[in-house]
Amino acid sequence: MFGYEVLQSYNELEMLVYNYVMEHKEEVRFMTIRELAEAVHVSTSTIIRFCKKTGCEGYAEFRVQFKLFLKEEKENRKKLLRDDGVDELMNFLHTVTSTNYEQSIAEAAEMVKEAGRLIFIGIGTSGILGKYGARYFSNIGKFSQYIEDPYYPISSDMEGAVVVALSESGETQQTIKMAERFKRHNCKIFSITNGSACTLAKMSDYNLAYFVSKRSVQDEYNITTQIPVIYFLETIGRRLL
Repeated sequence: MFGYEVLQSYNELEMLVYNYVMEHKEEVRFMTIRELAEAVHVSTSTIIRFCKKTGCEGYAEFRVQFKLFLKEEKENRKKLLRDDGVDELMNFLHTVTSTNYEQSIAEAAEMVKEAGRLIFIGIGTSGILGKYGARYFSNIGKFSQYIEDPYYPISSDMEGAVVVALSESGETQQTIKMAERFKRHNCKIFSITNGSACTLAKMSDYNLAYFVSKRSVQDEYNITTQIPVIYFLETIGRRLL
């Protein structure tokens, strides 16, 4: 229902509707179009456009389809728990071979190719992947480094670098602040995030989003799969060869 092409078609207001719907799934099932519009602070016309871009003729059809989507999502979640997420990863690998993704990866590879140096940034698990990415690109002959310290001094000789910012949520404050400081020094920001509506994606010169289910333990520890990030990094790296 919310495939890659659909998500890419949303404008800023429609993305607000999408985010609200996904964060209040159970409530939305019983909300009228006016109630939803008031909750998101948009017009009912925006809701209608959102529904049509989602593949529905109007809000009534959207509610029906959304209930079916939630039912299917619950069934898929149970299935994913049984098979350790294999189906979701297979779905990602199937989606990533689409024309839109192929073009996006090719454009990202061209940006990396033209860069004089690569600087990876990220916190936590994304930081570990940043270290991996820096070593991987160094192995193929592209000068790369990972900066772990969010207060690392950024100097003028870094201008022209491409900063690869990794963040599953795209809302990690330290990563966003670092990216903003690099941007002030005329560095290009290339981010990889789990969604395109986050702050980091919006402020980036280029973004690759992978749209997989978020998973956490005890609502605190993020265990969302990072295989898509590794796929993007290695695929771009191989393009440079």
